[in-house]
Amino acid sequence: MGISYTLWNVLLGATLLGLVGGVLGSFALLRRQSLLADALAHAALPGVCLAFLLTGQKSPGLLLAGAAATGVLGALCVILIVRGSQLIKEDSAIGIVLSVFFAFGIVLITKIQRMPSGNQSGLDKYLFGQVATLVTEDLWVMCGIIAIVVTTVAVFFKELRLLCFDRAFGASLGFPMRGLEVLLTCLLVMVVVVGLQIVGVVLMVSTLVTPAAAARQWTDRLGSMILVSGVLGMFGAVTGVLLSSASDSLPPGPTIVLVSSFVLVLSILFAPRRGILWARLRERAVRLRIRRENLLKDLYTLGERSQSWTVLTPLHTLTAMRGQPARELRKNSRVLAAQGLAMLSGDEVRLTESGLQAAEKVVRKHRLWEVYLTRRLELPTDHVHRDAEAMEHALTDDAVEQLEERLGSPVLDPHGKPIPPRIRP
Repeated sequence: MGISYTLWNVLLGATLLGLVGGVLGSFALLRRQSLLADALAHAALPGVCLAFLLTGQKSPGLLLAGAAATGVLGALCVILIVRGSQLIKEDSAIGIVLSVFFAFGIVLITKIQRMPSGNQSGLDKYLFGQVATLVTEDLWVMCGIIAIVVTTVAVFFKELRLLCFDRAFGASLGFPMRGLEVLLTCLLVMVVVVGLQIVGVVLMVSTLVTPAAAARQWTDRLGSMILVSGVLGMFGAVTGVLLSSASDSLPPGPTIVLVSSFVLVLSILFAPRRGILWARLRERAVRLRIRRENLLKDLYTLGERSQSWTVLTPLHTLTAMRGQPARELRKNSRVLAAQGLAMLSGDEVRLTESGLQAAEKVVRKHRLWEVYLTRRLELPTDHVHRDAEAMEHALTDDAVEQLEERLGSPVLDPHGKPIPPRIRP
């Protein structure tokens, strides 16, 4: 089955919006201007209505010009309110502008609908979007606006990056940071204007923020984030339109937002570095590593007391040292045995030669840190054990070597126990 002319227009328009929304939404997200984007979208509504009232025409160019004018006016109102009052913060100013402009837009739409030609105006579609009404003229206007936005971002990428991450440093280099902020706001207005007919005033902020928020889960680099955000924006737009076209009961704008939100949820859950699932797995791996290192250290401590690390130690003895369940100790002992660090015989365990060396590394970190706390921070010897219990699992081998050099290679910890020597490779 072929794709109709209308569906081609819808797909192209939604794809363009997804691309530019993802690109510029990255800057809005990093500068914490998501709410400002929402205010601009709501501020654009009265501009659409005023353009129709003044001209009596539904020309896309005129309506979008009116939306851009009131969008910029809304941004200026936010700036004036924040600078003119010491008590009203930016979030409050944005909320005021959003509600006032949106209410004014609803009043104007109501007035237009009561006019003889009001029912045919179709301006109410700008509330929730009506992507199916896109025609070739609309697409040409969108292409022009998007070309301006993408070109501007490419030309001023370095300056906009400074604006997002270190405005003060950019100002010290002589860049007009206030002018760049105005430029970015104007670009946001242009993107909002492009998206009104597709997703509408109410859902426009999601088109900007959702792909960028999803992309942020996958990368730490601005360039990569912009690229991923644009791709995710286009994916959400195309998928939403196709799902909507396959079912008469699914409106395109909200479907696009729902698809993008689903991608965001997947990113939050499964992104390798920031995903909740991977974070839980990393936390679990760290907890298991700490428990096994503690078991190695406990076996070393018992062997140190008896001056022999070849004697098997009953698990109930280890249970009494930390109050851990016998089942957990048996599981950790099996893991150490599988790694060749321990030998398990029934309910008794001992260190192997490799296990003894691994245990010495843990004990060495613990006792060197106790020396550091007592010498450099002058803490009493009975207050350093708990802190060393935590640090012994976090210190890297390089950090331990530097610590030993600064302390002058001590051989005894504050309690008079020998510090195991460095194991040479």
